[in-house]
Amino acid sequence: MLTIISCSTTRYVADDESLLSNVKIQIDNSDIDKEEMRGYIKQKENTKIFGFLKFHLWLYNLSSKKKDDHWLKRAGEPPQIFDEALADKSQEQLIHYLHNKGYYHGKVDYLVRPMKNDRKTKLTYQVNTGEIYRIGKADAVIKFPELERLYTEEYTSRIFRSGRRFDLDFLDRERENLANFYRNRGYYYLSKEMIFFDADTLKGQNTADLVLTIELPSDNPIDSVRILNPYKIKHFNWSVLSDDPFPSAKYRLNDDTVRQENNTFHFRNSYYKPKLLTRFNQLESNELYRLKETEETFQGLNRLKQFRFINIYFQEDKSEVDSFLLNCFVDLAPLSRQLVSFDVEGTNTSGNLGVAGNVNYTHRNLFRGAENFQLRVKGALERQQTLIRDEKSDFNTREFGVESSLMVPKLIGMKLPWGVFRSSAPKTFFSLGYNYQRRPDYTRTISSLRTGYEWMGSERISHTWNIIDFNMVALSRFNEDFLESIQDLYIKSSFTNHLIMAMNYSFVYNTQTLNTRRNYNYVRFSVESSGNLLNLISGVTNAKKRVAPADSLNLAPQEYYKFLNLRYAQYVKGDIEYRRGFMLDRFSSIVGRAFVGVGAPYGNFDVLPFEKKYFTGGANGIRAWSVRSLGPGTYKAPANSYPNQSGDIKIEANLEYRFRLVSFLGGAFFLDAGNIWAINEKDNREGAQFRMKDFYKQIALGTGMGVRFDFDFFIFRLDLGMKLRDPAQLQNRGWIIGDRRPTGNDFNLSFAIGYPF
Repeated sequence: MLTIISCSTTRYVADDESLLSNVKIQIDNSDIDKEEMRGYIKQKENTKIFGFLKFHLWLYNLSSKKKDDHWLKRAGEPPQIFDEALADKSQEQLIHYLHNKGYYHGKVDYLVRPMKNDRKTKLTYQVNTGEIYRIGKADAVIKFPELERLYTEEYTSRIFRSGRRFDLDFLDRERENLANFYRNRGYYYLSKEMIFFDADTLKGQNTADLVLTIELPSDNPIDSVRILNPYKIKHFNWSVLSDDPFPSAKYRLNDDTVRQENNTFHFRNSYYKPKLLTRFNQLESNELYRLKETEETFQGLNRLKQFRFINIYFQEDKSEVDSFLLNCFVDLAPLSRQLVSFDVEGTNTSGNLGVAGNVNYTHRNLFRGAENFQLRVKGALERQQTLIRDEKSDFNTREFGVESSLMVPKLIGMKLPWGVFRSSAPKTFFSLGYNYQRRPDYTRTISSLRTGYEWMGSERISHTWNIIDFNMVALSRFNEDFLESIQDLYIKSSFTNHLIMAMNYSFVYNTQTLNTRRNYNYVRFSVESSGNLLNLISGVTNAKKRVAPADSLNLAPQEYYKFLNLRYAQYVKGDIEYRRGFMLDRFSSIVGRAFVGVGAPYGNFDVLPFEKKYFTGGANGIRAWSVRSLGPGTYKAPANSYPNQSGDIKIEANLEYRFRLVSFLGGAFFLDAGNIWAINEKDNREGAQFRMKDFYKQIALGTGMGVRFDFDFFIFRLDLGMKLRDPAQLQNRGWIIGDRRPTGNDFNLSFAIGYPF
């Protein structure tokens, strides 16, 4: 393939033209963002993947010269022909950029270097910034008394100060900040176009004296009066349109108008409780217009996820002359109120193939208060290999489940002032579910109940607090041979009836924006505890303790409490995850991820419940291992044993280079590292315990490549992982490369929907 790609890249370059092979920027100042400067260059070389391979140009060169609309031309990228006029224009733009940043003595030259008989050209921009200009005196001359008073008494700037860099981008931001300052105090018509900076750079010493002024339009004195007077809000007009964006001609729309104090509500075939809408309104009648409160009102309504579009605008009230009053208009177009969807999907659980189907019902406005109700019914069949008899049976695993949830857009049961949460779109949620699983070796039912709160701290920060997270797990119809095959008490304890009454909290900070290619950060932190409330109730009520029989490992018998005739788990657990995405260009990116999690059982249950333990491997873990087949530590599970390798501690890191090839087809190369460990001394698996002095020696390492099929509404991916270092391998400190020839067991193929992180 490399031989093919290395074929001539100048097939579509005419004899009198030259392919722009490479564009570089050489700069003598580390304070300048080189990548930002690249955005001012008018002509760049063809896109590269892996930093050197011009794959899309190669595709274009494979196309037919006889067909202008050949599909390879559409999928590829035409050659970038060196254009000296664009190089000159780029030089001018780079100089303009330096001036904007305060480098008025900056110089930019470019060097053109022909190569390969003048068929290719390398272009280098050489940037010498010179000394930077800084702000000398910073004065404000505002000739309008009230505006001058507000500026002097209430406004503080971190940009417009003596000694700061004379950066035009910063000063433009200062104009925007000052305009918003006045608009948040009622000056509805004042805009940044009326704010100016006069600069004097003739005094030498690389300084610029600045004078801030506000100038009003001179062509219309009436506009000046409006600009210089703060406006108050008089009345609110709410219009809720039909939830059908394309009503038929025969469809009769029902109009309803409701008036309450300073609000008028007009509903057209869609009704919401007026109290819901006013609850999210940050603006108030007879109070000054404020831009910030207008934006927060929009954000609060948008976070309801009820409307196709939201439009907030203002008009002057004409009923009183020179009253300086505004009427606020809010137009809302709801989404469809009810929705039924059907999903059919193929499943793959550790290599066991199956099929699943879901019926989903959604009601977005159940009680006319933007309550979101969802009901999901799921059924699944899977062909799974039995663990003991090594038999296979078609669709021998069956699953049925039903889950309902209700999201209410307010805090139920909390007495906190509404103003604390009004702009953060708080929600109270309730969830109830039941799941039945019939497997070859056992049957399990899970009953769940969950209630809690969600709210937005800001556009990028979200919080979730589950007050009650209740799960009741019941197991029956065991295959006795299966139970006898589990020698580890720590694992066998997971296959007992138990109850989890937990409380958990999670915090998410995410700067990623859908459908945009920007660098982003993602941080998620969560903490959970279980059993403490039940343990307190058991102690206060003098509940009788049960005694567990001595186990096969000769551990001392343990006393424990029951609730609803089930032993309940008691533990504390916390984990943190960090992701960082770098967009290299429009075709490729690098994404990294780090994860650390710890769970510690205590008190009433000396092991973590099976569903709360950590595991790795598979499509979303260390992909060179199948799911639940790695660790803990250096432990190596017996051949044909139950694939249930889990632990109490997890450390994992992933690095993935992603690139787009053609149309919906993309690829990736990845490197995964990490492992899981046991924290409990009762875990008898050899090498499973976490030891601070040894854990870094037990890190598994895998690499591989993958294919991504991006169909816009979902991404299907295939990943082929290869083991580089296996901590369960004793020889050569676990390293496979350089020690032995890889075998089929050193590779793992996984597929999934969506990116792994």
